[in-house]
Amino acid sequence: MSKKKKKEAKAEVSKKEPEIEEIEETEEIEEVEEAPADAEEVEAPAVEEEPEEEEEIIDERIYTVPLRKAYWTGSRLRRSNRAVRVLREFVERHMKPEELLIQPEVNERIWARGIQKPPRRVRIRATKNSDNLVRVYLAEG
Repeated sequence: MSKKKKKEAKAEVSKKEPEIEEIEETEEIEEVEEAPADAEEVEAPAVEEEPEEEEEIIDERIYTVPLRKAYWTGSRLRRSNRAVRVLREFVERHMKPEELLIQPEVNERIWARGIQKPPRRVRIRATKNSDNLVRVYLAEG
């Protein structure tokens, strides 16, 4: 093929693309026009929100958990997994819970830099309710 034919072929392809976009835009406009103009907007019935049950917090403590033991693993590829385990063991040792819930924000902080580089320490706020359920949050500040 000569250079002129190649340029003409490229020009034809580029001209066809906007036509396809124009067709899609006209279809969107037609869909909007199909809705009846007389239809009134129906408001959803007001749903009574149930107030969340306030848990009776018996104990609340703020800790700085050292996660340096996580760096002792044989493999760099297990450090964040081990850091979560070290955090869990620390809270179990200090709060003596029946059940332990680590909030996603704490998990995300540990995993923020990937599996190989967890933080060396994390400040947490641990709350214990009347059912001996301990929740672990990030401490503000």
